[in-house]
Amino acid sequence: MSTFVTLSSGQRMPLVGLGTWKSAPGQVKQAVLAALDGGYRHIDCAAVYGNEQEVGDALALRVGPGKALRRDEVFVTSKLWNTKHDPKDVEEACRSSLTHLGLSYLDLYLMHWPMAFKRGKELMPRRDDGSICYSDTHYRDTWKAMENLVDKGLVKAIGLSNFNARQIDDIIAIARHKPVVNQVECHPYLSQADLLSHCRSLAVCVTAYSPLGSGDRPWASPEEPSLLADPRLGAIAERYQKSPAQVILRWNVQRGVVCIPKSVTASRIQENLRVFDFSLSPEDIRLIDSFNRNTRFIIPTVEKDGKKVWRDGEHPHFPFHDPY
Repeated sequence: MSTFVTLSSGQRMPLVGLGTWKSAPGQVKQAVLAALDGGYRHIDCAAVYGNEQEVGDALALRVGPGKALRRDEVFVTSKLWNTKHDPKDVEEACRSSLTHLGLSYLDLYLMHWPMAFKRGKELMPRRDDGSICYSDTHYRDTWKAMENLVDKGLVKAIGLSNFNARQIDDIIAIARHKPVVNQVECHPYLSQADLLSHCRSLAVCVTAYSPLGSGDRPWASPEEPSLLADPRLGAIAERYQKSPAQVILRWNVQRGVVCIPKSVTASRIQENLRVFDFSLSPEDIRLIDSFNRNTRFIIPTVEKDGKKVWRDGEHPHFPFHDPY
């Protein structure tokens, strides 16, 4: 099987990339170097992760004239944060990411969420009661500003993250430059079958973040299921003499879903790329499909008036009230 997908823009996007969310300062530079030295050609970043400068330090050592890799050999993604949705802020935000990464262009720039937050320097602007200050900027207006980044050559393509099917349709209805990707949480406990089918029908590639279930998420509670510890997955992995993580990544890769597992451990980074030397049987693909329980690990619920509600669920553009 090919190690990349071809986007509607004609670009070739490697099916497995290195995710950098939650990679601590002092760790991400070595992780990126280990990934590039080990064969990765796809690095996924975001302004809100707060580590683009360090990612840029690693890229500077390996990519560019006189280095091991040409710029066109490495696919780099970054994302526009929620406080930068005002059309006046979009280009500056993109240029800031480019400066931190030490790049003249991005291969892909995503709108990180459909939800706009109050403009300003604070990443999570809060009211006195701790709730987030929202903005009424519509994601369609943000998209139009992002299209100008393509026109100016600052980015090769633009896309979405955490958008539901209806919101993707909203964007496509007004787009001059169509979204090439929708990056969403996707793993065997949240298989995203309906959203994946919808995106396929629109020639929008799906990228899976937290494809291994994000066991290190800070808000994980002991009673929540651990995907990597699922004995059914362990049994499949044993049959193929692979790790549960490799089986999960292979399952998504065979569905044409790009995966960006995060790790700062060199051995795991290497292991996560070794998913192109085996194939899961159709029966095992169906078996893993059956693990779906529509469980989101990344958007936690919070207590409000004695009830559990989605964090940010009151935002008018919160994406997960819709079925998919």
